[in-house]
Amino acid sequence: MNLNRIRERLVNGFKPFTIGTSDGQRYPVPHPEFLAIGKGVVVVLGRDDSVTTLDALHIVAVEDLPKSRSKRSGG
Repeated sequence: MNLNRIRERLVNGFKPFTIGTSDGQRYPVPHPEFLAIGKGVVVVLGRDDSVTTLDALHIVAVEDLPKSRSKRSGG
């Protein structure tokens, strides 16, 4: 994966996305602060403060997160 594609997603109107890896795992990136990009690795911070380091060679997809449904009250 060309890490520049991921870097571009962090600027100019960030939209939440997921990173997919060759083993089928998906890592959500809900905000730019949940991601760090090195020369050949990507580090994803989970909502539970877990840290996952992904080798760029194993990143196979970058996809928008589905929009969450807003909760409406009353009717």
